[in-house]
Amino acid sequence: MNSLVERAVNDLVFHCHKASVDGGWWNIDGVDKREEMRTRTRFGIALANEKMVLMHTEISEAVEGWRKDKMDDHLPHHKSMTVELADAIIRICDLAGALELPLGLALTEKMAYNSKREDHKPEARAKEGGKAF
Repeated sequence: MNSLVERAVNDLVFHCHKASVDGGWWNIDGVDKREEMRTRTRFGIALANEKMVLMHTEISEAVEGWRKDKMDDHLPHHKSMTVELADAIIRICDLAGALELPLGLALTEKMAYNSKREDHKPEARAKEGGKAF
């Protein structure tokens, strides 16, 4: 199963990043800016930070959609929260693709690690001071 999840996430990363590249989001003033991020130039670091802030923005918009129980403005057959979470996933996968991160592998490894964590077990969470969510 882990290899299936890993492949699915890697496919999602590929498709989200390809759509972004094809849409011209990585070509700034005629220059592909992914290499600046990969080599961690000052601009590349700032650009990656900006991309991560935009992920945060999508999550904030999802919170607001949930709070107001709104339908989405662009896809009115979906709740706003659903569409904003989709936007966050797209942004995460786009950045992972740009930086060539092994997101699928990391996700499956993190899920396996979390499944064995004592503080993630129901009895540990039920204790005083345990993780509530």
